[in-house]
Amino acid sequence: MSTLLKVENLRVSFPTHRGRVEVVKGISFALGRERLGIVGESGSGKSMTGRAILKLIRKPGLVTADKLEFEGIDLTAQSEKQMRSVRGARISMVMQDPKYSLNPVMTVGEQIAEALVTHQKLPRREIEARIISMLEAVRINDPQRVAKLYPHEVSGGMGQRIMIAMMLIPEPELLIADEPTSALDVSVQAQVLDIIDDLVTRKGMGLILISHDLNLVSRYCDRILVMNSGVVVEECAAGELANAKHPYTRGLLAAMPTINESRDELPVLDRTQWAGT
Repeated sequence: MSTLLKVENLRVSFPTHRGRVEVVKGISFALGRERLGIVGESGSGKSMTGRAILKLIRKPGLVTADKLEFEGIDLTAQSEKQMRSVRGARISMVMQDPKYSLNPVMTVGEQIAEALVTHQKLPRREIEARIISMLEAVRINDPQRVAKLYPHEVSGGMGQRIMIAMMLIPEPELLIADEPTSALDVSVQAQVLDIIDDLVTRKGMGLILISHDLNLVSRYCDRILVMNSGVVVEECAAGELANAKHPYTRGLLAAMPTINESRDELPVLDRTQWAGT
């Protein structure tokens, strides 16, 4: 399997009144055309990892890495102008609660078209056909009508699908999905993730799915990285998550309730025990 992304010793830090604090502490991993899950609690550094890959962390934040390479491109050496040809066109990112990233004064069709024409010059007829095709791909009924709507006229679940359509219409090689369903009902979550999984599989893309939901990630991914306090504490095949060895991962699994729960109380994680391990 060819390698899409190589990350070595990635660090992200921010200044505080007590000096710089690292929120990502030297993590390393490689990604091929596969589905990689990054899981951990809030504040573990997983979202910062995704943003750092796309150089979306602005000053006073500081990002350093021994290697941050995508398809042979040294991302650390790319200027902001050069990164614009990578973002969206080759690496796309669906932000957390993405409906609120939509522009309220542009129609759905205009925004999807903008994501396409920013990176490609195409005839208007082809652009319109690609928009309708992409809306159909994310399972939106009556795409001609929806393309003419404004963001406030669509539901939360449809807004998520529209954002996915925007990120995928340039046909990137890597999709970073940062908790793309966290604001949705459980039934809609499954539909949206099925769409992402289907599109990624059919197009042979790489996927980084960032989430705090271990069951969700184990279902949709091939491999899993478990992060705690800015470091990767464990890596395993998704199918082997239930057999994880690290005590922090075991603690996360033990804290998850089940339908046939018989315990009086769920265990509480002692986070200080594993901080920085």
